[in-house]
Amino acid sequence: MIFLYTDFGLEGPYVGQMRTAIQREAPGLQVVDLCHDLAPFDPRAAAYLLAALVPFLPDGCCVVGVVDPGVGSERGAVVLEADGRWFVGPDNGLFAVLAQRADKAEWRKLAWRPDGISASFHGRDLFAPAGARVVTGRPPETAALSAPVGTEWPQELAEVVYIDHYGNAMTGLPGARVGPGSVLHAGGRRFLSARTFSDLPPGGAFWYVNSCGLAELALNQDSAARVIGLSTGTAVEVSEPD
Repeated sequence: MIFLYTDFGLEGPYVGQMRTAIQREAPGLQVVDLCHDLAPFDPRAAAYLLAALVPFLPDGCCVVGVVDPGVGSERGAVVLEADGRWFVGPDNGLFAVLAQRADKAEWRKLAWRPDGISASFHGRDLFAPAGARVVTGRPPETAALSAPVGTEWPQELAEVVYIDHYGNAMTGLPGARVGPGSVLHAGGRRFLSARTFSDLPPGGAFWYVNSCGLAELALNQDSAARVIGLSTGTAVEVSEPD
């Protein structure tokens, strides 16, 4: 099984072309869309969200991740095995946080290059077929990799890393690490902790531990992104209650 994780969006041909490349390499292989509306050009933010999603993925799967503003440059390509799951994509930190949190992680440089690879769409021409080979037991050629990008990044990030369809703002802070009575500050607003949306009146601002374990900023039945102006990269501060 392959999971696709990109900033492409579902509009246009890009996701479909990646799926086509996987089917050409491994006909009948199951492909699941994990997320395609990541903040464009921001592998750092995407890395913290991916680390929170990984525990829900099945063993033995492969994630093909493409948030790749350096496509066509000298940036490398990687294959990572972490706790029995595989990750294929650019060497730009996209997999760095999940690797830090894994009990066992082995990085390799993806040395294989298929014929006819384009300069601007490695998601289709390199990462998708490489992921298909990995998950079907035909691993592409790799080489040793000693210092992947992002290994120095912190395991937690006090910033907004993802805005969902409702305008809720996921942060890079694991909810279990933030005290339940703590106050979060972002966009000039204070967010008190609550268990879930219905604990607040409509429009009430709060933070809670979301379904993937991250501290999330929200307004009940409204958009925190629109009303407060939160966006990916917005700084988040944590304080004790007054």
